[in-house]
Amino acid sequence: MNHQHDRALGALYGLAMGDALGMPTQIMSRKAIVARFGAVTGFEPGPSDNPVSAGMPAGSVTDDTDQAVIVGRLLTGSGGHIDPLRLAHALLEWEREMKAKGSFDLLGPSTKAALEAVSRGVPPQEAGKAGATNGAAMRITPVGIAFPETPLDRFVDQVAAACQVTHDTTIGIASAAAVAAAVSRGVDGGGLEDAFAAAVAAAEAGAERGHWVAGADIAARIRWAVELVRGLPERQALDRVCDLVGTSVASQESVPAAFAVLALAEGDPWRACLLAANLGGDCDTIGAIAGAVAGAVRGASGLPAEALATLRSVNGLDLEPLATDLLALRATPAA
Repeated sequence: MNHQHDRALGALYGLAMGDALGMPTQIMSRKAIVARFGAVTGFEPGPSDNPVSAGMPAGSVTDDTDQAVIVGRLLTGSGGHIDPLRLAHALLEWEREMKAKGSFDLLGPSTKAALEAVSRGVPPQEAGKAGATNGAAMRITPVGIAFPETPLDRFVDQVAAACQVTHDTTIGIASAAAVAAAVSRGVDGGGLEDAFAAAVAAAEAGAERGHWVAGADIAARIRWAVELVRGLPERQALDRVCDLVGTSVASQESVPAAFAVLALAEGDPWRACLLAANLGGDCDTIGAIAGAVAGAVRGASGLPAEALATLRSVNGLDLEPLATDLLALRATPAA
């Protein structure tokens, strides 16, 4: 396995790892997590009283991984182009399948509202004009693998295309661009600080796209969140992330929170994902984002072998072919 393939695979499995570690504690408060688990130290089954993850086996992934795979397959199946209507129909079909299984882990608020609009005949160019939550950021990792983050304008074009139907806003595109660029820089061989720099630059560029919506600047929030936790003990840092950054589905909270745990973990994928799982709130998405970036920086060889085996066996995951196909797009000269 070459270094680039190792990092692409690390991004995909890192995303799945953070997602699965955060699955049982999602929508719980940090206080409730401490009371119940003390600290999450590995994969746990969904608690019976969690209305989203009840009954899910330890190591199960959620919508974050499923939807990232959908985006990846659409990219590789269409020569690197995301058709907004095809994405809309794929996400709707995914939700139908989840409902048929009795799952409550369904579409997020921005995605659901946009796809309902598409179903009513609203054009894709208008359906996502209010989407500012983290759904686009959580599933954008394949774009970061498939495309180099320079030239930046062209890269953000690809991100915006993947966001259009559900999150065609300044905040939605900026947050997705930050995650995708950090992954892309990692796939190219960059370290953690390189990934942070790429995320901030891409978020600034992404904020110039889409429909304007009110909210804090994603690039500024990422810079601030990273510095907020530097040098702090883990417990104090996690409390500070919960109290000041926030862990909700709002992009301005969960995306900077993911970069904060990356800084706190110094880029270690397993540690970053565990820290995210102990935050609560939308911690499966925070973990998925942190895991994707850390996995891109460290590679699949930097993920615990036992964790990878669990992810593969519990979910039937085989992400190697997708990583290969996404890198083939990356190697294709831009038109």
